[in-house]
Amino acid sequence: MTQKLRDSVTFLPLKDLRFANKPLEAHTWFMSSMNDTHEEGEVLYQQFPSESSKGRLLCLKGRDTRDGSRNYYALAWPESLPPNSVLMKGLTFISNSHYIYDNIWHGLSAMVPFVAWHRKNGCQSIPTRWILFYRGEFRFKLGNWLNTLMAATFGQVPYLEGLKEIEDGDNNKRPVCFEKAVVMRHNEGGMSKERRMGVYDLIRCNARLFCNVSLERTTSDVGMTLLLRIGARSFKNDSAVVGIFEKVCKEVEGCRLMVAYSNNLTVCEQVKLMSSTDILISPHGAQLSNLFLMDRNSSVMELFPKGWLEYAGVGQYVFHWLASWSGMRHRGTWRDPDGENCPYRNDDQRCMSMYKNGRIGYNETQFSAWARDVLNDYVKTSKLEETSKQGLSISKTCDCS
Repeated sequence: MTQKLRDSVTFLPLKDLRFANKPLEAHTWFMSSMNDTHEEGEVLYQQFPSESSKGRLLCLKGRDTRDGSRNYYALAWPESLPPNSVLMKGLTFISNSHYIYDNIWHGLSAMVPFVAWHRKNGCQSIPTRWILFYRGEFRFKLGNWLNTLMAATFGQVPYLEGLKEIEDGDNNKRPVCFEKAVVMRHNEGGMSKERRMGVYDLIRCNARLFCNVSLERTTSDVGMTLLLRIGARSFKNDSAVVGIFEKVCKEVEGCRLMVAYSNNLTVCEQVKLMSSTDILISPHGAQLSNLFLMDRNSSVMELFPKGWLEYAGVGQYVFHWLASWSGMRHRGTWRDPDGENCPYRNDDQRCMSMYKNGRIGYNETQFSAWARDVLNDYVKTSKLEETSKQGLSISKTCDCS
């Protein structure tokens, strides 16, 4: 019977081509025969072994980096694993995303579900290894920013499993089975806002501890930070923009303007900067992923070059969403009305490519009025409340409840 069960293990393509163009519909095209476990308000996930898998383990076969339909999955009982398979002990986190992992916003949205599952389980389950898929294709790298945040959250640097050690010369198809595995394939989908904020609280707290940043504010000053970029979506005149916000900041007692370029900062320098920031002003871009590292209820002001409203689709709202998910206040956007016009038809994708790489001008009147409104709201809130923040209290540990 054991041999019959072993021989009956059926491997299916990780990427189901029937759903290849519909990654968020049906079950999803990644491991499409499997349903997710969905508890009210919690993240969507798959766990092996579990009641839903009838006690079976997850097995993978293949290591293709270009075609997810050439990588395979199967379920097998522990007593009847497929022939020539390798059993990997410990807990394995398996991520599939239609976003890339070395972009800090894309990568963060793929990692947050694992932190949610970790938090739901009392922060007791630490992964032995991580396996990353992009549209069913193997990936072997996390960006440094994300790698550091996950190291802080889980207490160890993520070990990215490449399965190289199980190559046997047979097109890398020797099966690998996992003693325990958790699979995420929907990024942050399914979580309630309360749960999301708890997850971001946990990452923020652990990042501050990791970087030796105090969890308690030591000053009542208002920290206003201008986080700048270079290249695409940078300002055409950084000095002029800094001067505008510097002038407004000087009008408010205790306001401190901090100016930084995201590409010049280490991860811990970014954590430290955000921990002292109450109002973040920055162009649209991956560097805005740092916004959740501020105390809750801090404010975000976002700026765009010309053309984004018409051409960028829903992706232009991701930091508005992130602000809401992490307990921040997105105070609106400014979209530059000036700039080069696209020479192609309105529905030509080359227009978005052009605008995506555009740069941002400024409007002193609008920027000044915008900043004054946000600062005045901050001051009023500070006077009405004993504290203007709902940030984390000082502690040697971070809340996993």
